[in-house]
Amino acid sequence: MPMSPSRPLALGAGLCLAALAAGCGTTSGASSQTVPSSASASASSPSPSAHVPVVASTNVYGDIARRIGAGRVDVTSIIESPDQDPHSYEAGTQNQLALSKAKVVIENGGGYDDFVDRMLRSAGNDSARVINAVKVSGKTAPPGGELNEHVWYDFPSVAGLADEIAGALAAADPAGASGYTANAAAFKAKLQPLTAKEAGIKAAHGGEAVAITEPVPLYLIEASGLRNATPPDFSEAVEEGDDVSPRTLQETLALFTGKKVKALVYNEQTSGPQTEKVKKAAEAAGVPVVPVTETLPQGKDYLGWMTANVDALAGALGA
Repeated sequence: MPMSPSRPLALGAGLCLAALAAGCGTTSGASSQTVPSSASASASSPSPSAHVPVVASTNVYGDIARRIGAGRVDVTSIIESPDQDPHSYEAGTQNQLALSKAKVVIENGGGYDDFVDRMLRSAGNDSARVINAVKVSGKTAPPGGELNEHVWYDFPSVAGLADEIAGALAAADPAGASGYTANAAAFKAKLQPLTAKEAGIKAAHGGEAVAITEPVPLYLIEASGLRNATPPDFSEAVEEGDDVSPRTLQETLALFTGKKVKALVYNEQTSGPQTEKVKKAAEAAGVPVVPVTETLPQGKDYLGWMTANVDALAGALGA
């Protein structure tokens, strides 16, 4: 069964940690671009030399950094496509070079992307400001349980992250400090409709049961007042890339044949016979399937992506 992207992001076996000039023979997934100045940042238009080099472990954090640093940052996102399996991804010399020059690095933490710290050490960059999203969120593992590290589905955590990014960029580029602060405030204001949508779902459907294939969307589900009815052994096995036992699989399938859940929230980046069987069971039973991903789909930004996710969940529950 393919390994789930929700497990800690790992470097491919072919990662070259030697001198940057020695090619690894792999293709880098890095993308670097400068975002034109937005209206909120128009008051501080920098020269090209003022651009702050930023590296993010995924394009989720890369997009947020671009919004906050509009016009004054160059962002490299190491994992940038839902089609890329982070576990088989082999970082190339471009990623290593970007990390060696970064002033700000944004990682998820919580064991999700430990490779970032290893690459930073290999690159010899001990001066970059490293922002750990899980630490910013304050999330911890529940008693006897495991930490849900997918904090980008938790909007209050993302709001806190925006402030951290603004502060880090201001430290690297004091001339742009006021613009970074204003951009972070504008970004957080645009998160408020998302929390309002979650509150609306909770008011209309609080306590209703849903199923998941793995814990990626749990913060969204919990904030919407919904109950996860999935057998823990199922979602844990999928998250760890292990086979689901026949008994656990049957318990999960019974959620749909017995119409015990109102929707299935399905991680499209996890593909395997058992998750496909669960998806087909939901469709056969007329239970709506809500697809989610761990990284930004092509052509989406964070706010548009999350708006679509929340709207899809609300639509499924009201179907």
